Amino acid sequence: MSFATTPPRALRCWAEIDLAALERNLRLIRASLPPRMRYVAVVKADAYGHGLHHVAARLMHAGADLFAVANVTEAAALRELGPGWPILVLSPLLPEEDSALAELDLAGTISSADEVARLSAVGGRAGRTISVHLKIDTGMGRAGVWHEEAPALCAQVLGTRRLRLAGLFTHFASPDDPGFTAEQRARFLDVLSRCDGVDPRKLFIHADSSAGIESMPDASPFNAVRVGLLQFGILPRPDSLLAQARTEPVFSFHTKVGLVKRLPRGTAVSYGRTHTLRRDSTVAILCAGYADGMPRAASNRAQVLIHGRRCPVLGRVTMDQTIVDVTDCPDVRCGDPVVLVGRQQNEEISIAEFSRAAETIPWETLTSVTKRVPRIYKTSLGV
Repeated sequence: MSFATTPPRALRCWAEIDLAALERNLRLIRASLPPRMRYVAVVKADAYGHGLHHVAARLMHAGADLFAVANVTEAAALRELGPGWPILVLSPLLPEEDSALAELDLAGTISSADEVARLSAVGGRAGRTISVHLKIDTGMGRAGVWHEEAPALCAQVLGTRRLRLAGLFTHFASPDDPGFTAEQRARFLDVLSRCDGVDPRKLFIHADSSAGIESMPDASPFNAVRVGLLQFGILPRPDSLLAQARTEPVFSFHTKVGLVKRLPRGTAVSYGRTHTLRRDSTVAILCAGYADGMPRAASNRAQVLIHGRRCPVLGRVTMDQTIVDVTDCPDVRCGDPVVLVGRQQNEEISIAEFSRAAETIPWETLTSVTKRVPRIYKTSLGV
């Protein structure tokens, strides 16, 4: 992936990442949290497609307390920024990855007795203590020890000399389902009450993302929140408690017009002939397709912005190009800028709208913008 601070004139398609907005978002989110809450910055999947190094460096500057990644490869890339920053690997490790916890000073996630034995052995070979977070499966059915078995596994971790329990956490399956979220929270709290020797004040106790925190009791041992999508200015749930933070979009997606042409009424457009023109039309061929991150599912559904006007996608999105109707957008020329996600003049296409048109979710949209799309980083704090 290539990086720049200003868009080169030759770019056909690019994404802009506003690092100043990212920092403002972190500060707004932190101000909206209870004072005891620590900020766990989730930066997996190349920081949700925004670029791990640039994003993490800015979040370090803004005061994140812990970084969470999906795997050892991401952790190694993050560790390149310097020693000392706490990094949690959220996913289960493969046996050949275990030694990276000692080599890179990472915290691993424990879900089983097998992992306790493996990571203890790593600590023994390295002559050091390995930090771990115990994950409790309270109903997600993915990683984590089943909640009924968790106290026994917690005791095993606490009794293992080469392991240091640094946190306990769970993952809510449906933050928009208050009833089931409350049930998962109750299961997690029950586990905490039955884990002898655990002092929550000395650990990271985390269950909530930015979508589920409103179900947290005021008096509770939770002292950390995992923040992923919200720090990039995208609300996982518009009605969530942290929506009051009023974060700003960090990501925008751009391309250019490559060709403008006239086509007569009755012409079928693009592969499969899925759209037939109902009038004599002017169409623009855009320099972005599904190989860039313009989803094929957006065919005949999405809109783009040209000259501040909405222009509908016609026919199927192809690998390198997308066709849009510019009949009602006069004076479009080759080379004109096009906004796929973001603001142009008084119009805006949000990441949520773009994702709906592609019948997907913002998480997938952001991580589907491909490596051939350069990221342009805006760094000024502004006002």
